[in-house]
Amino acid sequence: MVEQWISEVKKSADFNELGMILIHNGMVRATSKEGKQVKGMHLTYDRNKLQKLIEEYSRKDGIVAIKAWINEGNLTIGDDIMYLLVAGRFRKLVLPVFEEVLSKIKNEIVYEKEFS
Repeated sequence: MVEQWISEVKKSADFNELGMILIHNGMVRATSKEGKQVKGMHLTYDRNKLQKLIEEYSRKDGIVAIKAWINEGNLTIGDDIMYLLVAGRFRKLVLPVFEEVLSKIKNEIVYEKEFS
């Protein structure tokens, strides 16, 4: 999936505007943020909020493309939770958007419940 996204971005991009692509691959850890052992998690997300977020941040200066995929259902340790791609012109423009979009997905769009 990620390789396909990169190929799509490169094929459609104006290389005067594309200078970097950042990728995030979140996975289920064996421990919670508090250090408690877990066997996995149940994850859902709000598709409409995700689409609106991508549309909003895609309009930011220097951003060429944003793509996101979120896994849903019962996930076990090592499963992929999410892929996020942000592509744009300069690092100083892409990094803040990448961090903001990732944070908003994790805090406002994804609903997770760990299980032991």
